[in-house]
Amino acid sequence: MDIKGHVAIVTGSATGLGAATARLLAAKGCKVVVNYSQSAAEAKETQAACEGSGVETLLVQADVGDDGECRRLVAETIEKWGRVDALVNNAGTTKYVDHDDLEGLTPEDFERIFRVNVFGLYQMIRAVTPHMKAAGRGSIVNISSISGVTGIGSSVAYAGSKGAVNTMTLSLARALAPEIRVNAICPGFIGTRWQVAGMGGDAEYQARVKEVETNMPLRRANTPEDIAESVVWFVKGAEWITGETLIVDSGLHLGFATTKAR
Repeated sequence: MDIKGHVAIVTGSATGLGAATARLLAAKGCKVVVNYSQSAAEAKETQAACEGSGVETLLVQADVGDDGECRRLVAETIEKWGRVDALVNNAGTTKYVDHDDLEGLTPEDFERIFRVNVFGLYQMIRAVTPHMKAAGRGSIVNISSISGVTGIGSSVAYAGSKGAVNTMTLSLARALAPEIRVNAICPGFIGTRWQVAGMGGDAEYQARVKEVETNMPLRRANTPEDIAESVVWFVKGAEWITGETLIVDSGLHLGFATTKAR
């Protein structure tokens, strides 16, 4: 499908995977809404990079954890272009706590993580659905994580939130068909800013990546740009796919890269 002239909202697109996705959509000719909650300078850089591809953009500060902010984000998009063809639910948050530290997560931590990762995703979908339904088509891509499949990751709350995203993707793919396709992508290690910070900094992250890569069948951790390719494929090319959860992690979820005895 040619998406030139289409309109895509990418939540949390100031940095990392969201920024890479916004840039790639723009390179394909798609008008892009760059959304951020705090990283204004980085969001403006992403916007400029998108406009460098010759497309129109819209920069909107909004916290997806707030339903009113979600509705305003979509309303500003409709006011500018009168349409929204794709939604990439990328905004997310976490807290790094060892899974066996059962006192390390407070109820407030759970609420914050689920409010952004789960409620925010649902609220954004609810806000765009009438416009996509009226247009007769739309594509929604939810950014999940292998944490939601394997139960590993930065915290129990984060893994639980991403498991909820995977289940919600199934539910909404049924509910919003046939006009709207809903799919999810589960990245592994991709070196986002908060992932690096959560592991103690770049040196610690790189050491961990080298360790993990030995257990990846494809022997290379992914980049935000790698994942963005799959996101854009769901938007642009997967016209007959819905309710799918695609793991993009160089095979990390498979476990050890060899079947030989150890």
